Amino acid sequence: MEKRGEEEKVPLLEARGDGGSKVEEEEESSLSLGRRVWEENKKLWVVAGPSIFTRFSSFGVTVISQAFIGHIGATELAAYALVSTVLMRFSNGILLGMASALETLCGQSYGAKQYHMLGIYLQRSWIILFVCAIVLLPIYLFTESLLIALGQDPKISAVAGTISLWYIPVMFSYVWNFTLQMYLQSQSKNIIITYLAMLSLSLHLVFSWLMTVKFQLGLAGVMGSMVIAMWIPVFGQLAFVFFGGCPLTWSGFSSSAFTDLGAIIKLSLSSGVMLCLELWYSTILVLLTGYMKNAEIALDALSICLNINGWEMMISIGFLAATGVRVANELGAGSARRAKFAIFNVVITSFLIGFVLFVLFLLFRGNLAYIFTESQAVANAVADLSPLLAFSILLNSVQPVLSGVAVGAGWQSVVAYVNITSYYLIGIPLGAVLGYVVGFHVKGIWIGMLLGTLVQTIVLLFITLRTNWEKQVEIAQEGLKKWYMDEKRRLQGSRENP
Repeated sequence: MEKRGEEEKVPLLEARGDGGSKVEEEEESSLSLGRRVWEENKKLWVVAGPSIFTRFSSFGVTVISQAFIGHIGATELAAYALVSTVLMRFSNGILLGMASALETLCGQSYGAKQYHMLGIYLQRSWIILFVCAIVLLPIYLFTESLLIALGQDPKISAVAGTISLWYIPVMFSYVWNFTLQMYLQSQSKNIIITYLAMLSLSLHLVFSWLMTVKFQLGLAGVMGSMVIAMWIPVFGQLAFVFFGGCPLTWSGFSSSAFTDLGAIIKLSLSSGVMLCLELWYSTILVLLTGYMKNAEIALDALSICLNINGWEMMISIGFLAATGVRVANELGAGSARRAKFAIFNVVITSFLIGFVLFVLFLLFRGNLAYIFTESQAVANAVADLSPLLAFSILLNSVQPVLSGVAVGAGWQSVVAYVNITSYYLIGIPLGAVLGYVVGFHVKGIWIGMLLGTLVQTIVLLFITLRTNWEKQVEIAQEGLKKWYMDEKRRLQGSRENP
């Protein structure tokens, strides 16, 4: 807990006015388009580059685990697919979504130079997410029973129940990992996250090989290695923050973390709903596939496709994070023009990368399946799904970036309604009809859900294009000033009533 003298040293900075922003915009207007693109891309890649690499590394831990488990047996692979794409996506959606409130709060506060608020927001998020993780715990303890109740294969569900117990410490690591990443990203200090992610991935690869190939520990070996890999970044980031890595934004633990939780809980819930609806969408795809005949091969093939798609999604999610930071920083700084230019730049950049990958995956088709399995039947099933995989990659190069715009601007509650309509009233019903009624099976389910994603992307693009960004700047500035005045009154009250 901070001492009274330290508290008084914390600067209470006024929200940044429009004057400085207008001067900077006038200076930028004199630059050529090429120079403006170059300057914006430097700002973008400072956040996006480390963010993409970090997510590649984190996702790589999951893929390495899947690769080793896939060579243990088909049942184990199907069980791991259920846990990683259903259970973990469910809990990750809640935790990541609620943590994403920090992207809005920290990003706008940093842009307005209210640096002291970032550390307080971080601590408030720790409290909220830890309570949330406790609430989620029973799901991990009773996974086998839940999957059987949902109609999944009892043999696969039994193995999934064992795997889910190993995921409990992994789930708790996300409480700190997600929040610390967003706190550091908002300050463009996420290079430390990259180093830790690289270390984590390397150690997981080595430990997984030792425990499964050398010592023949099977599932326990792979999952034990994953637990270690997930906690390494947490301890590293905490050490970086606590020991001087963020001198402007971290001044120690504060009693303020336990006050005014209502506002951040509200935004966290909106963020959680928005991202959960997106992340659970593909979870429903896995569950619907699990009800089909020959579900083991279908689940294995779908799991491999989703993991390949997940690699590309790490690029898009990296851009999502960078978009949220850039938009929030510029709104906090009072610049509508730079916010709009940042959005245009990141959408074009992400789409071009997605288009190149779209072409490559159409060419390679099912050859990548042999990284994860030795089964010819599964590899053939993956090849059959490859065109849908390629179109998913193309669409996912734009959709997450538009979600990042929403996070930066604080539109989470609006996007939640868009997601409910496009995903759950359009995509899933269409997928069920095409898959079960028309008889297209996994392809039909996937086509329906792709159409839902397409609708969501079009709606978000329309909202972004029609937004009055000058008005968004005013809203952000008003919110920052309100938070500033609330915090000032709280500190004055604590001095008057020691």
